[in-house]
Amino acid sequence: MAFDEDLAERVREVLPADAVARVTERKMFGGLAFMLDGNMFVGIVGAELMARLGPDAADAALHRPHVRAMDFSGRPMKGMVFVGPGALECEEPAGWVRSALDFVRTLPPKAKTGPGTARRSSPSR
Repeated sequence: MAFDEDLAERVREVLPADAVARVTERKMFGGLAFMLDGNMFVGIVGAELMARLGPDAADAALHRPHVRAMDFSGRPMKGMVFVGPGALECEEPAGWVRSALDFVRTLPPKAKTGPGTARRSSPSR
């Protein structure tokens, strides 16, 4: 499954300056994941934005239009949501990225793993 390159670029453009040096990108699950200190905070699967918000914020987000629980195997993943293209047509992904970063900043950094397809995000500003 290909991912929406334009949406990936929109995510890169809204990364806060203080996080850019610590964000890596990794192709996974047929899409693209953005990680802060090894913890995934947002990703792109097809044309949808995946956001890791934490359990409380994800539950609240499910009441918004075009947002659904993230599920890959038929079981929802706690604390994560898919934000559909309908929600992203009229709003920038900045709020979702900021909320996901806020949550992931509360997590301990993950140990570095071997070489993969990770690369540093670079602002295109």
